[in-house]
Amino acid sequence: MATATYDKIATQTLASAASSITFSSIAASWTDLRLVLVSTTATASQGVLCRFNSDTATNYSQTNLYGSGSAAGSAKGTGVAYIDFDAATGGNDTDYPTLYRFDVFSYAGSTYKTGLLMNNGDRNSYGYVVSEVTLWRSTAAITTILLYPSVGNFKINTTATLYGIKSA
Repeated sequence: MATATYDKIATQTLASAASSITFSSIAASWTDLRLVLVSTTATASQGVLCRFNSDTATNYSQTNLYGSGSAAGSAKGTGVAYIDFDAATGGNDTDYPTLYRFDVFSYAGSTYKTGLLMNNGDRNSYGYVVSEVTLWRSTAAITTILLYPSVGNFKINTTATLYGIKSA
């Protein structure tokens, strides 16, 4: 049975509010990447957005399934200029952290980049879960990941960790 190994590439914990988090100079040393983000935003209901390699063209798509204690559904976005981590949930909360786990497969390969995003959060009156598949229409290796709220800043203590995954 094949096993995978995880290497922590970098961790960033915000000591003050910030408008973005960037991982740069990502080496092509692994098979896949895993990004773990635990965040709150200074403005309520703001989504966390993601771009690769400073690409601002409409090369991103996503499809998600979501559910809470009272509702379930799906959403889709194609031809957009970013991946929206909160497309189905209405965005981050100011008080209750949201946990995101974003896996990007074959990030250094010469094909389009696919990903699987999972997020969940507690809004005190309800909780939710989201599963989302993503696509970046580029054959370039991912060397930079930019995370930013759709409006405002990430709050202090937001933490992002990037892992490299080696398949055995």
